[in-house]
Amino acid sequence: MNIFTLSAKSCMSHLLLKDTFDRFSFIESEITTFNKFTIDGYLHKDFYDEAPERSYAYWKDVREYCFSIIRGKRTPLNFKIVLSLAQETFADFLAYHQLDGYRPEEIQGLYLNFHYDGSTLQCITGISMHTFTLDKTLEHEWDEYVQTLLAEMIE
Repeated sequence: MNIFTLSAKSCMSHLLLKDTFDRFSFIESEITTFNKFTIDGYLHKDFYDEAPERSYAYWKDVREYCFSIIRGKRTPLNFKIVLSLAQETFADFLAYHQLDGYRPEEIQGLYLNFHYDGSTLQCITGISMHTFTLDKTLEHEWDEYVQTLLAEMIE
């Protein structure tokens, strides 16, 4: 787990206005303005004529809705937005980072937890595995990947 304190203006632009995170899976959000809005990213497959293979919506599917809640004359009191690298890209991530000791099906999620407390915006990284391992290589590679991604946002 790594905690990054971010420039709210730059990061919010990438999070809500640009496609930077659009291919990430949307896990959940909680946004507090005049009400508390809670959104679960889990897809209800019964809703679709042809059910998607994935379990979660992409960020691009809910980004504008979240933006409509957040935008206004006043900043939100707080929010959290949880994203994960999309499950179908786990194999590519492992291959690119030469993590041969892991299999995609062992990974539950590679997470980005954006948290705003009314003054400070942070991104907290995390991973979740279906199996127990003492090896922290995947965690370190995920943290480095996120650090690079966030650094590119402020350039």
